[in-house]
Amino acid sequence: MAGQIFTNYKVGLQHAGSYQVSGKPFASGSINAGTAVSIAFPSVTRWVQVVNNDSSNACRVGFSTDGVTEDGGVNFFTVAASSVSHPLELKLSQISLSGSTDVDIVAGLTYISVQSINNPNVSPSAPYINWSGSSGVG
Repeated sequence: MAGQIFTNYKVGLQHAGSYQVSGKPFASGSINAGTAVSIAFPSVTRWVQVVNNDSSNACRVGFSTDGVTEDGGVNFFTVAASSVSHPLELKLSQISLSGSTDVDIVAGLTYISVQSINNPNVSPSAPYINWSGSSGVG
């Protein structure tokens, strides 16, 4: 309609501008991930970096706790003891860790709500738990 003003505009997962600007800072330190844990972000990430401060144990990093468990999880990558991952440009609402007793997470956040990541394969009682259940995630 000519002259109509659109006032209900919202950013979402496909909004390129949200990923072109610097992210809001997020940090969580001294995480004990000896057993699988998940760190939830307050909004969707633009990028994330994992710092493994544990000098003895590697850290499994994945996108669901099922992906990083020692009893069958195969959907993870490893950050070696006393190492730092490269910045990962990923759209996440959470990250899962296991194996290390001292991990820091640093991320740049967008203004996109975590509810934008809605995986229909997940229970309706908890539909916004990232990409869990997706191929390659676990």
